[in-house]
Amino acid sequence: MGVILIVDDEAEVRASIDACLRRDGHVLIHAENGRQCEAAIARHNPDLVILDVVMPEQDGLETIRALRRTRPNLKILAVSGGGEHQFGGSLHFAREFGAHAGLAKPLDLERLRAAVRSLLEPGRQDRAG
Repeated sequence: MGVILIVDDEAEVRASIDACLRRDGHVLIHAENGRQCEAAIARHNPDLVILDVVMPEQDGLETIRALRRTRPNLKILAVSGGGEHQFGGSLHFAREFGAHAGLAKPLDLERLRAAVRSLLEPGRQDRAG
């Protein structure tokens, strides 16, 4: 299991993600925006960041750009209410900026769990056959 940083300005979203992933044995850390994200990463060295794209103070796109400069191998899962397949939407830009994957809000928690497993254990599907 991994150490996961949840970055979202909505406390309810952070709590929902936390409850879902804690059942799988992950250690969860929270931050409310991109500035808090950078400080939390320095303190906790997470394996994965689940990052909202639209937040106050420092949004997800700015944060992704900063993380790609300082921690190019850190796994990032972007989340946004802008729609998963919307052309030119926030998840499209998040991937362009360096997020490994993206999920639309409201989050489907089973899809979230599958995305986290895929990012933390990339060879899992190959081993499962």
